[in-house]
Amino acid sequence: MAVSSLEYSSQFDHTPFYCEENVYFLCKKLCANGVADADGSDLYVVFISNEQKQAYFSASKRADGVILWDYHAVCIQRKRGGDSPCLVWDLDSSLPFPSPLASYVSETIRPSFQLFSEYQRCFRIVHAPIFLRSFASDRRHMKDPAGNWIAEPPSYEPIVAEDKTVHNLNEYIEIGTENISTNVGAELINDVSNKKLGVVMNENQLEEFFSQVSR
Repeated sequence: MAVSSLEYSSQFDHTPFYCEENVYFLCKKLCANGVADADGSDLYVVFISNEQKQAYFSASKRADGVILWDYHAVCIQRKRGGDSPCLVWDLDSSLPFPSPLASYVSETIRPSFQLFSEYQRCFRIVHAPIFLRSFASDRRHMKDPAGNWIAEPPSYEPIVAEDKTVHNLNEYIEIGTENISTNVGAELINDVSNKKLGVVMNENQLEEFFSQVSR
C-alpha cells in the first residue's frame, strides 16, 4: 500500500517553530534508514532568511496562502548518479513530502507578487555532514526577556556540537545580500563542502547550484 506524504512526514520528529532542530534530526534519520547516504553526503541543509528577518513563503501547513517567518530551514537531497531530481524535505510544507526542487521553488519560494529588494530571500547552503557535526542550539532564541518560552521546546535535550559548542544558531541565520556569492561554479561548490557555514546565494542561483553539484 502506498504511503501518503502526510503519513510519511509523520515518521519524522517535528516540533513547531524549531525548524533548525527538525531538519537536524530529519537528516540523521534519512541517513540511518538508507534514504540518504550513510554519511549524509547527498544532503544539504538550507537556511532561508534575509536582512529584515521577514521571509515570505507559500504552501505552508501553518497558513492558507502566504506566511511570514523570520527564517526557515529545509533539507535538499542531491542523489549521485542517474537523473533523479533534487528533492526538498520540508516538514512544514503542505506540498508532497518530499517535493522536487523545481516544484518547491515555484510553489513556495517564488511569490505571485513583487517583493521589495530588502525582502528578497537569501539561502545559506550547508553540507549536511558538516552541519551535523557543527550545529548547536540551547534554544535561547525561543525565550522572552523574562525567560519564558515563546513556543514549547522539544522534549529531548538541546543539540550540542562535536566541539562542545552549545549555541551557534545565530551564525546560520544571519543572512544578508552582502553575503551572496557572485557566481555559481566549482569554487562555490567546493566552499559548500568545506566551510562550516557553507555559502549564501539568492533564489535565482539556488537551482543552478544544485544542477551543478556532481552527480
